[in-house]
Amino acid sequence: MNFEEHAAKPLLRAEGIPTPKGIVAGSAEEAREAAHKLGPCVVKAQVTAGKRGKAGGIRLAADSNEAYEHAQAIMGMRIGGLLVERLLVEQQVAIEREFYAAVLNDAASKCPRVLFSAVGGMDIEELASQQPEALHSRSVDIRSGLQLDDARNLVAVPGLESLRDPLADILLRLYRVYAGNDAELLEINPLCLAADGRILALDCKFTLDDSAVKRREALAALGTAEPLSEHEAQGQELGLKFIQLEGDIAVLANGAGLTMTTMDVIRHLGGEPANFLEIGGDAYTRATAALKLVLDNPRVKSLVVNFCGAFARTDVMTEGVIKAVQELQPGIPMYFSIHGTGARLAREMLKAQLGLASFATMDAAIRAANAVPGRSAS
Repeated sequence: MNFEEHAAKPLLRAEGIPTPKGIVAGSAEEAREAAHKLGPCVVKAQVTAGKRGKAGGIRLAADSNEAYEHAQAIMGMRIGGLLVERLLVEQQVAIEREFYAAVLNDAASKCPRVLFSAVGGMDIEELASQQPEALHSRSVDIRSGLQLDDARNLVAVPGLESLRDPLADILLRLYRVYAGNDAELLEINPLCLAADGRILALDCKFTLDDSAVKRREALAALGTAEPLSEHEAQGQELGLKFIQLEGDIAVLANGAGLTMTTMDVIRHLGGEPANFLEIGGDAYTRATAALKLVLDNPRVKSLVVNFCGAFARTDVMTEGVIKAVQELQPGIPMYFSIHGTGARLAREMLKAQLGLASFATMDAAIRAANAVPGRSAS
């Protein structure tokens, strides 16, 4: 779950990382009032998308009237496909120098990774590609956390000797915010040295680990849920885990892991999945609704049904899908891969009632789905 800047910065302040004074505004008039209190300010679009500045969503205002004009221009914009409905009006800061600091989940090391660069204000992807030597990083053992010596080494950059201790302190505090709030990503870009000597976070990106949402209900209430497509919203109402994608091979599988594996193999073999949809557990009882969601996409040219049963019985799940197919009569070819508990009965039902045979392997079923005439070339 992503957080807008105004909702993320209080987490920094609670740990002692300073930020400029700011006021959230829901209209241009509220932005004018905020600017009247703050003086010269920055008017910022509040969306969780990146590149707000490049999109015109961050503008400097010398006074309240200019803040009003900027707010009028920014409200209602779409940045990264997201509608701007709120603004953060924040005091301007005289910037002496900008830095980059972040803590993120690192899949490669299976540990948190702390990042620091003396070059801030640019996208991390650009920094990593254009100046990889400027990006310093260190994996952290979660049992001991980030240590002072590690933080000091990360900020040991020529020219920053006088700032080494305060910057190291910021990294230690940043790591505590990350660890204490079940973060997936916590980023300050830019972290700035102000002309008056203060070090402040001018921006903050915070992503809460989705698996922590249930135990962090109060915090999650401040986050911004990902916008759902019409079909994703329907799936949520039905209690189905459905995510719409851009491909043309529809997927039905049991269990999130098998569904993701199926999608990965589709891509590996040259196709593109049209959706994520698992119908494990008791979701097979909603197989008709699930299949209808999948088919209500004009891009879909074929369907892969992949069942692998351990505790779940594949014959019971297959029965649900067969009834759905008989009711909906889909006009696209379907390719089944069925293995595990109840597989023999499932294959017999599939053959007897739909005249279809289960493929010997998942790969074989997916290769057949990829080969359907009319599919976009990969």
